[in-house]
Amino acid sequence: MKAHRKKTVLSGMRPTGPLHLGHLAGALPNWIKLQEKYLCFYSIVTWHALSSEYQNSKAIKENIFEMAADWLSIGINPEKSVLFIQSEVKEHAELHLLLSMIIPLPWLQRVPTFKEMQNDLPDKDLNTYGFLGYPVLQTADILIYKAEIVPVGEDQAFHLELAREITRRFNRLYGNIFPEPQMLLTEVPKLAGTDGRKMSKSFGNAIYLKDAPEVIREKISTMMTDTRRKRKTDPGVPKDCPVFTLHKAFVAKEKRDALAKGCQTAKIGCLECKNVVIESLIKRLTPFWEKRGNFERNRHLVWEILEKGNKRAREVAQNTMEEVRAAIGF
Repeated sequence: MKAHRKKTVLSGMRPTGPLHLGHLAGALPNWIKLQEKYLCFYSIVTWHALSSEYQNSKAIKENIFEMAADWLSIGINPEKSVLFIQSEVKEHAELHLLLSMIIPLPWLQRVPTFKEMQNDLPDKDLNTYGFLGYPVLQTADILIYKAEIVPVGEDQAFHLELAREITRRFNRLYGNIFPEPQMLLTEVPKLAGTDGRKMSKSFGNAIYLKDAPEVIREKISTMMTDTRRKRKTDPGVPKDCPVFTLHKAFVAKEKRDALAKGCQTAKIGCLECKNVVIESLIKRLTPFWEKRGNFERNRHLVWEILEKGNKRAREVAQNTMEEVRAAIGF
């Protein structure tokens, strides 16, 4: 009897620093679940990082370690998933080049994130060919492993639809080589950072997974809350409180509902409310800190896992590129 082949999943993150609570509330739990059912390729996408961090490229190598250590410590299992570094699999670059030959320029110019990122990061010069071509490289990342499923948040949905268009165009030109990747929409809660804006490394307002308990306490204790609550006796509106976005992600519903009621009736103060999410986070992250400490003391273990993943990813990518070259006629 023929063994059932697991479908392939591809996802990745840019190594621009350690991971924060937004990742813990969104992508990471989903990745952990997916590795139980699918063949998952999880890529540290170094070339994507270079598209915005080309002036600070020396930081990328240390960020690779930071990201891999975070993944491994939170529960990504290298025995079940392939963890690898994008730039160590050169076939990504070759397929990106070939795809770039067939992409109409207007397809890229209409990508909303091209302008959005330029507006969000005015201190970086993102008006580059590499940044414009970001979605083409992203498509190559997916197709090189013939991934059938790609988990994305809503902000990346446009990119995946573009990847599907590129896949269809390639298959029409050269034969049915690639499966059309399907979107697995991941619900990513919008967490507020320490300044009330969306939590982001780019904004410098993130609470990192590796932050020590005392750092988490300080960051959350000083966060802004609902501006209506100037005094403890003033009732508040939880949905307008940046800290309550953390409660929704990391505090059990029954406890959260009680806190919301206490806020609305001014029965509890903001500091008491903050302490609940602080203690919840410390409890949840304690096993993570223990595992991460081991990787910090034995950094070679992380690099060995990545090199093993690089080798496995390379084998798959090389086979795909042999098919691609033959289909094109090279």
